[in-house]
Amino acid sequence: MLLSEYKSKELLSQYGVGVPSGRIARSPEEAEASCGAIETRKFVVKAQIAAGGRGLAGGIRFAATPSSVGEEARRLLGSKLVTEQTGPAGETVGAVYVEAALDLKAQYFVALALDPETGFPMLLASAQGGVEFEQRARMDSDVVRTLLLPDDDQDTRKALADFLAGIGIDDDAALDPIFYLRSAFLDNEMTLLEVNPFAVTRDGKWMAIDAKIALDANAAFRHPEFESLAADSGLSQTESEAQKSNINFVRLNGNIGVVVNGAGLGLATNDMVVDAGGRPANFMDIRTTATSFDIARGIDILLAEPEVTAILLNVHGGGMTVCDTVAEGVAFAYSRAKRKPPVVARLAGQNAPWGHQILKDRQVPVEAFGTMREAVARVVELAQGGKR
Repeated sequence: MLLSEYKSKELLSQYGVGVPSGRIARSPEEAEASCGAIETRKFVVKAQIAAGGRGLAGGIRFAATPSSVGEEARRLLGSKLVTEQTGPAGETVGAVYVEAALDLKAQYFVALALDPETGFPMLLASAQGGVEFEQRARMDSDVVRTLLLPDDDQDTRKALADFLAGIGIDDDAALDPIFYLRSAFLDNEMTLLEVNPFAVTRDGKWMAIDAKIALDANAAFRHPEFESLAADSGLSQTESEAQKSNINFVRLNGNIGVVVNGAGLGLATNDMVVDAGGRPANFMDIRTTATSFDIARGIDILLAEPEVTAILLNVHGGGMTVCDTVAEGVAFAYSRAKRKPPVVARLAGQNAPWGHQILKDRQVPVEAFGTMREAVARVVELAQGGKR
């Protein structure tokens, strides 16, 4: 669950992280009027979309007067921004964030993620923050350094001070803001917290000039406040409906519907489809809490997409998500569907034979394969017009 910039900053400010003064606006008039509450001589108008890269795509604009703010908002609102992360379809700008433009002395990149080996928060940092950071990081992986932050104690603070000095931050005033970020990351069970740039102003204040937060949707039951945040998470209506059904769903631009339980397995499956010459229509991760009816609603989304000409079902049963539960969901969705594209199924693990039997007995147009490679090759063939 991704939070927009202004929601991310609103959350971080509650932990003591410095952020520029700003206001959200959904019309040019609202943008211009918001300037009265922002003490500054120069403004920034920022398009609020879920994807990154908006600075290079013209989604961040400076303005010297409230009337100029209104004009820049008018240009952005309703427009489509196409960045490296949006794909060719782009994202429509539904809101802008009007913010004080600050005089920055230096800009850095910092982010927090969980270290998979230890489970501790891991700080990622670079001396080269700003709008071109991602391009630099792709060209040179050494641009980013990492440090574990297991605790907020004297030893960890000493290690952090030495670490920051290595990227050019020789200022103890930067330590507290990073530990504030750590607290926000842990308290809210985030999967990613990115601040770019993490900057110091001419008067020595450390600020989060831009921020991106990804919340763990699987932890939502422990955070009822996430529901209100999700309403402004940048998800499409389809993706929001999938979230409500315990499914992580992202629409892509291909024609092969992909149904998978597990984010890692989903990414690997999509990669295999692309390597085999196919084009995934989506990323789908069935959460462990999903019921067969939840899964059916996820399948309904794929069946409603006319571009989807075949569906790949790649499930490894185990724990709380077993193969027959997924098969029941698929069968239920197909029983009420007008359009029934062919299904290629690779089921393994708990209750896999039962899952295959359910699909067969319920007359789902399915072909079963024992390996991922065989299933992927067949679904790509079908999607490209191959015969059954």
